[in-house]
Amino acid sequence: MIKISPSILSADILKLEEEIKLLDENGADYIHIDIMDGHYVPNITFGPNIVKSIRKITNKTLDVHLMIQPVKPYIEEFIKAGSDIISFHPEADNNSEEIINIINEANIKAGIAIHPKVEITAIENLLHKVQQIIIMTVIPGFGGQQFMQSQVKKIKYLDKIRKNHNYNYEIGVDGGVNIENAKICKNSGADVLAVGSYLLSKSHNEYSKIINSLK
Repeated sequence: MIKISPSILSADILKLEEEIKLLDENGADYIHIDIMDGHYVPNITFGPNIVKSIRKITNKTLDVHLMIQPVKPYIEEFIKAGSDIISFHPEADNNSEEIINIINEANIKAGIAIHPKVEITAIENLLHKVQQIIIMTVIPGFGGQQFMQSQVKKIKYLDKIRKNHNYNYEIGVDGGVNIENAKICKNSGADVLAVGSYLLSKSHNEYSKIINSLK
């Protein structure tokens, strides 16, 4: 069954602890934490301190998505903060293989995130080294954008590569996910759906129903 990774980017920051506990209790598999630094994307969100704080209130997998540039100088901080998965954008740093090695050596899953403008062929040399690949179905930087149907072909291609080479990465989808395109993603080979405003804009008593419907 597909895993649901609610994105706290869409949560009420003043009620973050309450939101995370509700997501935990209502069937979320992962907690997706978007880290933006104002360099790789034109927005600023969280840092390692928020990961450290969230680690204290949930045992769910912390799925940390770094939209920062550079990446390498900050990896150790996110490892120490309690991340379970750390994904980054390879084009944001010239040390991709070294970054992946640092993450894996800390017994944490390493991931790469694919910007809509980046083709799979540009990062194909990294696929055998990672445990997660996130296909961005919006332009990274802001929540609430519409799902880009054009990116579905990347999900299918990654699934094909995985089967052909017996790789073990999970395929995640991040951006504009809702009940309609969730089915498309699942049928294309996705394993994890990062869900933001489609879930967190609803009332709390709907969380369980929505999470289960996406699965």
